[in-house]
Amino acid sequence: MSEPLTTTPQPRATLRDWLTGARPQTWANAFSPVLVGSGVAAFHDGFSWWRALLALVVAWALIVGVNYANDYSDGIRGTDEDRTGPLRLTGSGLARPGQVKAAAFLSFGLAGIAGIALSLASAWWFIIIGAICILGAWFYTGGKNPYGYRGLGEVAVFIFFGLVAVMGTEFTQRGAVSWQGLVAAIAIGSISASVNLANNIRDIPSDEEAGKITLAVRLGDRNSRILYRVLLCMPFLASVVLAFATIPALIGLILFPLAIKGASPIVRLKTGKDLIPVIGATGKTMLAWSVLTTVALVLGL
Repeated sequence: MSEPLTTTPQPRATLRDWLTGARPQTWANAFSPVLVGSGVAAFHDGFSWWRALLALVVAWALIVGVNYANDYSDGIRGTDEDRTGPLRLTGSGLARPGQVKAAAFLSFGLAGIAGIALSLASAWWFIIIGAICILGAWFYTGGKNPYGYRGLGEVAVFIFFGLVAVMGTEFTQRGAVSWQGLVAAIAIGSISASVNLANNIRDIPSDEEAGKITLAVRLGDRNSRILYRVLLCMPFLASVVLAFATIPALIGLILFPLAIKGASPIVRLKTGKDLIPVIGATGKTMLAWSVLTTVALVLGL
């Protein structure tokens, strides 16, 4: 009598795996612009806590959505097969591609709902900007010709998580944008882009092999590391500029040694897994700078 056929159960993603797939280490890119944008609004006596909360939901849901979307798109293309870095749900086989895609669109849906509510409370045309942000999040690595594979990822991060997020937060609260908001937006957009760039510097070998032409691949290892350092320094230059509006903004400069320490693997030409801490360290520097600068702006009332 033949033995009954047995099948090995497929691994399933746990809640912890889904959380890892959402990449919490990148959430500072969502929290920081809303903090600083709200700080600028408060500086001009226009802070609105519930609008700030809606903006925070929009930014957070967008970054979670883009992380799941990248997981899905890179996974089905096979560009994650030889990747160094945190676990990917699709590439590891822990979750079916359709599940990861659904998680991305659920996140985008949440961002859309919060964004519509925020737009109706401030300016209806923000709905159009929100739609562009969602499309930008999806087509970063999605679609037939993703712009993230054409070296435009950092540009998109600078625009969406810098200019749009900071100045949009300020505008939805006080109905105007100031020069302080623009300076803060450039600062946050730059360091946020540096987080993305550090990730892509780490992945240069595997991205080149997979045909994924990121900005780091285009510039090469040496030039990418130079650009990373320039972007990292932008918030500290912004602290000096913002001091013309309120002297307490100079407090952001105390984080410069922390930024230099976090960037050490980049400066020392480390590669692969040795660059993973840079991403988290840069994110922490960005968030800390945002908190201190927000406090300074509030104190400068």
